[in-house]
Amino acid sequence: MSVTVRVPAKVNVQLAVGAARPDGFHDLANVFLAVGLYDEVTVTPADELTVTCSGPDAAQVPLDASNLAARAAIALADRHGIAPHVHIHIAKDIPVAGGMAGGSADGAAALLACDALWSTGATRDELLAICAELGSDVPFSLVGGAALGIGRGEQLTTIDVGGTFHWVFAVADGGLSTPAVYGEFDRLTADTDVPAPAASPALLDALRRGDTHALADALSNDLQPAALSLRPSLADTLAAGTGAGALATLVSGSGPTTAFLVADAESARKVADALLTSGTCRTARVAVSPAPGATVL
Repeated sequence: MSVTVRVPAKVNVQLAVGAARPDGFHDLANVFLAVGLYDEVTVTPADELTVTCSGPDAAQVPLDASNLAARAAIALADRHGIAPHVHIHIAKDIPVAGGMAGGSADGAAALLACDALWSTGATRDELLAICAELGSDVPFSLVGGAALGIGRGEQLTTIDVGGTFHWVFAVADGGLSTPAVYGEFDRLTADTDVPAPAASPALLDALRRGDTHALADALSNDLQPAALSLRPSLADTLAAGTGAGALATLVSGSGPTTAFLVADAESARKVADALLTSGTCRTARVAVSPAPGATVL
């Protein structure tokens, strides 16, 4: 017997970042939108906990106990007195280390898959609590759709979305370390008064109405200057997307994947082709949002 869970990538349509807290984390107002790029995680009973991975970026995925999927299995097993003896296979299609929560998605997917495999009877709140222990983005990977995350991003309030949004994602060569990007944010803002993070009413309204142009006007990412500082070449990718007709451009999360909001499916194909031709990215992916959260297949 095995259980397979499909789980989406995310884009942060707003990422407002507060000053560093004493614990080193930052308060956030993080508006997540799940997008239709998916990993599939399959768990099967085994003699010990093992992780394998296939897909375009599989070589970059850790296969030891540091993998969030493995950590999720261990966390659930510990709570229920179960040995975490499963083989976890990740069919990877979400870009790795790209600011799209691919690792977090795998953690949420493995948690849901192990819960189903072991019939633990865990409540949704218990699963979300384990997700929050695993990482700030993991709860949203379980929930999907759209949500506002506060605290470290793990305290979620779902948001209604009134339409479909079309995106292109340009995948860069190599990754960017999320801690390094936050460290650069701290350096760049060291002599400024960083305001308390708050969700943009205009952005939330644009999502609720399904208004692409209003959303384009409201997109923001406080980590973008830090990501561009560490990877200046991303500015060329953003410019290529703008030149091809994207309504708005954004570094996705901590990067280095860049996101381009477009008007429709035809515009998405045009922008994706232009980005590939520009030579400023490794590949370009087309996706729509919102997408459902982790789902047992």
